[in-house]
This record gives sequence, C-alpha cells and structure tokens, in this order.
Amino acid sequence: MKQLAKLWAIALCIQLTGCAAPTILTKGEAYPNMYQNETHSIVVVPAINRSTAADAPELYSTTIAQPLAEAGYYVMPIPMVEMMLSYEGVSDGEQLRNVDMGKFNIMFGADSVLFVTINQWDTNYFVTGGNVTVGADFELISTKTNQVLWTYRNVVVINTSGNSGNLIADIISTAITTAIVDYVPIAHQVNQSVITTLPVGKYHSRFGQDADDQVVNQALATKQAAL
Repeated sequence: MKQLAKLWAIALCIQLTGCAAPTILTKGEAYPNMYQNETHSIVVVPAINRSTAADAPELYSTTIAQPLAEAGYYVMPIPMVEMMLSYEGVSDGEQLRNVDMGKFNIMFGADSVLFVTINQWDTNYFVTGGNVTVGADFELISTKTNQVLWTYRNVVVINTSGNSGNLIADIISTAITTAIVDYVPIAHQVNQSVITTLPVGKYHSRFGQDADDQVVNQALATKQAAL
C-alpha cells in the first residue's frame, strides 16, 4: 500500500509539474510539527479566492469537510463557522491571515485553522480541445503556537476535448462537454489527493503510526512565501 501511494505521488508530479525525479518525503520528514503538537480539531475558514470564478469558495466549501473527517479530524461545522465569522464582517480568509490564531481556539476550541487558497477554477477552450482546471494551496496552522503544521498544493486538470477525428464535431463536443462539467467533483479530487499527505488525526485507526509513509512530494509541500 505504501509503495502504491509513493508511485501515485511520483506519477502525479510528472503529470502536473513535468519533473523527472521528484523527491518523495515521509510525512514525518515533511511535517514534524504535526507529530509534536496535539492536533485533533480543525476550523476551516472561508477560502481565499484568487481565481476568476466568484462562486468558487462557496462550491469548494462543500467538498473539504469529508476528507478531513475521514483523515481522523473533528471539523468544526463549516456553515456555523462561516455564520459566526460573517457576524464579524469576515467573508474571505484573506481577512484572517494576520489574526492571532489563538483567537480561533477561544472562539471554537479548535487546535488548528485551515486556510485554502483557490488559485485556479477555470474553463479553457482552444481550437481542437479544452479542459477544466481546479488548483489550490493548503496551510494548516496551530491555534496554540501559531506554527505552520502542514502545507500542500495541487492542481487537477480534466480534459474535455472531443476525440472523434472530425474537427467540427470535436469542437462542438468539446464546447458542450466543457460547459457542463461540474467543478465540485473536481474540487473533491483535489482534496482527496492533498489530504493523503496530511498526517492522520486522533480519530483515525493509524493515528501516530504514519510518520514513515512516503507520500509527500517535496516540491508540492514547499511552503509558499505568499499563499
């Protein structure tokens, strides 16, 4: 199972970044702070939207809680969090970047805060084809120490090109297929692949036992200067 996960990570890197020899780290090597801090519960704040799609944060918020829960974490109910933050005039995670993370512990009793930055939420057409792209950065921060515990990024591209060999038919097919693609399942794919790199939480059967799992692509785990 570990070998399969490692091969999957290598294939993903080659597909998305074009790198020939990615450095694959263990979870323990990539995220030592996760194993040194008690992190059992997560507040997901409204996504930071750097895409051109105004509805991306709302659609994305429907896909993030399930994989986090399956990874063994208690996720504060997202609608409740968004409602409480809206009372304070907060609708975008960017407004919270400079806030002391300890305030989230006081407000919600959570151990950590997850920031998600949506970089791409795009439909692309070209002469003979098209695709739909969803890309996001993730950063988990401790509410007790303000330390960055985990970071990762990913991009999923769904090819919507026609392939009948008939140029006119393919153009029409591509336009129709691309127009009706649902972004939510694509965002779900991004989340599922990214959350596999997160050390599992208290409510997972492998809690504290996955530090040697080799699933972390170092290039995709590198913390960006500005998310």
